Amino acid sequence: MMAFTLVARPHEDIIKGKLTMDVFAADLWQVLIKKAPIEYQDRDLFFKRTYETENLRRIFSIAENRLKGKSGDSVIQLQTPFGGGKTHTLIALYHKAQEWGAKTVVLDGTAFDPKEIRLWEEIERQLTGKVEITSGDNAPGKDKLLRILAENSPVLILMDEVLEYVTKAEAVKVGDSNLAAQTLAFMQELTGAVSAVGEALLVLTLPSSAPDHYSENAERFLQQLQKVTGRTEKIHAPVGEEEIGHVIRKRLFESVDEAKVKEIVDQFVEYAKVEGLLDGEEAISYRERFIRSYPFKPEVVDVLYKRWGSFPSFQRTRGVLRLLSLVVHDLLNDRLPFIRLGDFNLRNDEIRRELIKHIGEEWDSIISQDITSTDSGASKVDREIQSTFRPFKLGTVVGTTIFMYSHSGGTEKGTTMREIKISTVYPKDIPSSIVDTIVMELKRQEFYLSDEGLYFTNQPNLNRILLMREENVSEQEIIHKEREIIEDSIAKDRESKFKVYIWPQSHKDIPDDERFKLVILSKAEPEMEFMEKYGEGFRTYRNTLFFLCTDETSKDGFHRFLRRLIAQELVASDKRISLTENQRQELENKIRNAKNKVYEELRRYYRKLFVPGRNVFRTIDLGIPAYSETALTSEIYRRLKDEEGEIVEQISPLVIKSKYFPEDKEYLETRTLYETFLRTPGEMRVLSKEAFIKSIAQGVKSGLFGLGYLKEGEPECLYFKEEAKVELVDGEIILSEKLCLKKREEAKVEPAYFPEDQYEPVKSAQQILEPVDEKEAYSSPKTGIHEYKNVKLKLRVPKENLSEIVRIVLLLAKRFNKHDIRVEIKMSGGSIESTEYEDKVEEALRQGKIEIEEKELD
Repeated sequence: MMAFTLVARPHEDIIKGKLTMDVFAADLWQVLIKKAPIEYQDRDLFFKRTYETENLRRIFSIAENRLKGKSGDSVIQLQTPFGGGKTHTLIALYHKAQEWGAKTVVLDGTAFDPKEIRLWEEIERQLTGKVEITSGDNAPGKDKLLRILAENSPVLILMDEVLEYVTKAEAVKVGDSNLAAQTLAFMQELTGAVSAVGEALLVLTLPSSAPDHYSENAERFLQQLQKVTGRTEKIHAPVGEEEIGHVIRKRLFESVDEAKVKEIVDQFVEYAKVEGLLDGEEAISYRERFIRSYPFKPEVVDVLYKRWGSFPSFQRTRGVLRLLSLVVHDLLNDRLPFIRLGDFNLRNDEIRRELIKHIGEEWDSIISQDITSTDSGASKVDREIQSTFRPFKLGTVVGTTIFMYSHSGGTEKGTTMREIKISTVYPKDIPSSIVDTIVMELKRQEFYLSDEGLYFTNQPNLNRILLMREENVSEQEIIHKEREIIEDSIAKDRESKFKVYIWPQSHKDIPDDERFKLVILSKAEPEMEFMEKYGEGFRTYRNTLFFLCTDETSKDGFHRFLRRLIAQELVASDKRISLTENQRQELENKIRNAKNKVYEELRRYYRKLFVPGRNVFRTIDLGIPAYSETALTSEIYRRLKDEEGEIVEQISPLVIKSKYFPEDKEYLETRTLYETFLRTPGEMRVLSKEAFIKSIAQGVKSGLFGLGYLKEGEPECLYFKEEAKVELVDGEIILSEKLCLKKREEAKVEPAYFPEDQYEPVKSAQQILEPVDEKEAYSSPKTGIHEYKNVKLKLRVPKENLSEIVRIVLLLAKRFNKHDIRVEIKMSGGSIESTEYEDKVEEALRQGKIEIEEKELD
């Protein structure tokens, strides 16, 4: 849309920045003595910049008829709140009276000192140039006034701020009375005299209520003045509510292209209807108001005139004009299609000062804290919002809009989401839905945005209270909280497979035993001495250690999270802090939400798992936890077992036989084998001693090997193809099948047999290591069925069914004498470290005497 400066051209004084308050401060007395600004002194210029409202034209008509001797009211009272255009109307009448050929008398209560000037004397002085008939401190009486007025008619008496004069006159003694009482008596005499003279008119201004800074008797004086003049006067409001926009536009802008105004307004109204912000009848009314107020949005005028204008110190018309002239000048180079409340630049010192002088100096720092400084909540939202909307600085615009709606001389304060959206959006550029996000972010970032509604207050909100408490949270408290969270997480895993050691100071703090140990370190990686040393000696059970370390890039974020949580809990428990019910509920929600995120935040920081390998640690990045996780030990165990293959719950007897008990070896001590798993970094890790014992027992019962003892250095086979009691004591051995048969010469050789019920179901991706049911492999072929002399199969095997292939191969191997078993493995969609491949794949193949015919590694 077109920039407003191309549609509504500001007056030159606005463009040049001639914005001193006296330009807008109408002063009737200064006009009389020829010292007023040119805008008020020059009659033609004055009317060029004055919008003649319907009431102003009516007042002109009444005054003209009265002064020309026609029928009409003899007394007109102009009564509006402060700044409602009363003085401006008196100046207009002053200039009109010169056109009508009438004499004028100007009585300005703000300009006169009651100790020196009596109102009755001033009337005679201005009309005759001398004071003879009315001289004295006492009211002169109706007859004397009637004589003066009759001899000088037609005469227009303009009285401005008469209440202020009466209030000051109370301090001046006149006999047993005072000048205030004499002035009130004079007012009654004057209204009677004016009424009796056909070509005389009294126009006076009175406020709708006595200002607070007047004396305690001011309200009584106001009522008496209203009573004195009430018999003959008519009350007029110079400016109707619907005409305020015209008045402002006339004073601030040289010319306005009405056709383009309607085009811009129609475009906005149609967009607001589509967005659901305005309905049919509402849209019609809004359009009319917007056309009158353009380039200002209607809410700009409404908020300034009705809310800010309700402050006694805020002169409605001149205050609004002064403020808006500053805003227009500030926005001359911004290509805005219209001016919103959110476009008030609170960084501009003059604009900010025009506002805070009515609400208190403490707001200067509040505005800076929440809206204008580079680290304010609004500025943060400006930067953090998605890039499409970043140029519009919506955090500042919405924050400023809420600020402008927040203040009133009465009880009215705050706004609604709908009002903010209407005040903020641009057709096509800014959808109303984004405002919801902006407000939500402001509520999170601002310190003085009320917790009770959409308005600012000079009391810190819950965010501010929490921030102040955060600033006092010590590093020691954060460290304590971190350990507490780790301990709580570990406690949730009641069946943990690890013994956990949190932040050990040295290797001496970690026992050297057979249990799996999870060592949690508040550093980026473990030191090798943790694995190599124990006390003064060397560590024996190196393959039982796992180290959980931190991602140092996440430390600041995690500690900020902890600092905030600690502050929330401290504020919630501090009975000295007075919170509203809404604030307390919000605080409880914050704590609950934070506790729901505790594990996720903990794991973002503690995410590097180090597993001992043959020469170096293998590093596993645990990544971001699943939402179901809450316990460190259970998550790490599942990762090591199911995904990494570093832990197995049971080892297959076949693996023991093929990898650790080759054909050229007659026997092997069970304790030595078990100790190999525990001591050698990178070796297979069996969950427990019981699991290892079970595997040995299964191997013995199936006939893969026997179990016995060394007796005087000679192996003795005690168990073979039968239940065996495995104890893992010194001298206990497993023996090769050949050695067992040799030791039992009388025993008949039988094929190995695997009962179905002796194995548990496969539980993980490590099925290849689990026991294989080979019952079918050793059963005789059925008779009467066609026989195959050659079998050649090429298979695509799901990983979860690998154990089936082993079973099938063993079955076929028992049926055929010539075996040519080949396996083709193709893996992609992931990665494996070269050291892990060499240690766990090629080494296992070598130990199993499996030849690699082709190899492609990339």
